[in-house]
Amino acid sequence: MRCLTQPLLRRFLSLLPQCVPAGLSQSPVLGPKQSSLRQSCSARPGLVTAIDVVGYWQKVFETNGIPEARESSEYIVSFVLGAKTFQSMNSEKLHTPLTAVQREQIQQLCHRRLERMPVQYVLGEWDFQDLTLKMRPPVFIPRPETEDLISLVLEEESQKHREKNSGLCFSVAVPHPVILEIGCGSGAIALSLLCKLPQSRLIAVDKEEAAVDLTKENAHRLQLQDRIHILHHNVSYGSAKQLLLWGPMDFIVSNPPYVFHEDMASLDAEILCYEDLGALDGGTDGMRVIKTILALAPSLLKDSGSVFLEVDPRHPDMVENWLQAHPDLLLTLRAVHKDFCGKPRFLHIQKQSR
Repeated sequence: MRCLTQPLLRRFLSLLPQCVPAGLSQSPVLGPKQSSLRQSCSARPGLVTAIDVVGYWQKVFETNGIPEARESSEYIVSFVLGAKTFQSMNSEKLHTPLTAVQREQIQQLCHRRLERMPVQYVLGEWDFQDLTLKMRPPVFIPRPETEDLISLVLEEESQKHREKNSGLCFSVAVPHPVILEIGCGSGAIALSLLCKLPQSRLIAVDKEEAAVDLTKENAHRLQLQDRIHILHHNVSYGSAKQLLLWGPMDFIVSNPPYVFHEDMASLDAEILCYEDLGALDGGTDGMRVIKTILALAPSLLKDSGSVFLEVDPRHPDMVENWLQAHPDLLLTLRAVHKDFCGKPRFLHIQKQSR
């Protein structure tokens, strides 16, 4: 599975070169070794292998201040050669001379990376869970830590089954879950849940038409379009009527905009140049959309239904205080889960039974 390490907040303004607007070309800065290799490649075009090209573009990326230079080079070369990862290619493929067409394709993609375009957009696809999804700017790119959000929903659904059948000598059917995802982006979360929960139905919502179109495209590619309803809608406090297409929900899932506005300027150049910043900016306290979701949740959820959110590590205490200040919502912060870096990243909030 392709999986770049992309911490959300990286200080870059004083360290990185300015991004080059898409569509403009810029010759990469080459050191003596890279220039020598390029001349060697030109002189012996039939003898250039995947290993040669990965090493060459790694040095070019490093010289030009491109983050994750080795990974970027490997992803691009393996993509052109039809492999998922560079490590998955066998020795024969690694040492077979590249064709002129392959070298040209690699060069074109690497020049896009030199413009600080994220690798996911450069390749036009990316893996999330077990799915390969189409990607294109400016639709938000799913991050690897968000896969844990899927696992939490699956565990809660499994727990409901266990509780329903506890102490019984025969299995009792649990109603098929109805799920709402707010801010579907590429459809990564929604489509992963549909695959993992084959009996589920899902409503996916996004305020950006580009995201809605991409989710629809990915749903059709995965043949999941019959179990998902995708809406172009900006969720607000009055959205309940539009969202209750299949009745009350078992789960609301969201990776909402949660970056504090003051932190937006410090995001990676790749994000600032290419991604939809509206999918990241959570307002002054990072909770603008989070508050809307929580205020709307009681009118959408079944009794004991759950909200699963990905948030900033500063948010768990803030959300708990906000819920305590709004007892009429009948929502309880049930659990805070850490991401693979050990930071509090995911919230499980449950609607109280009346």
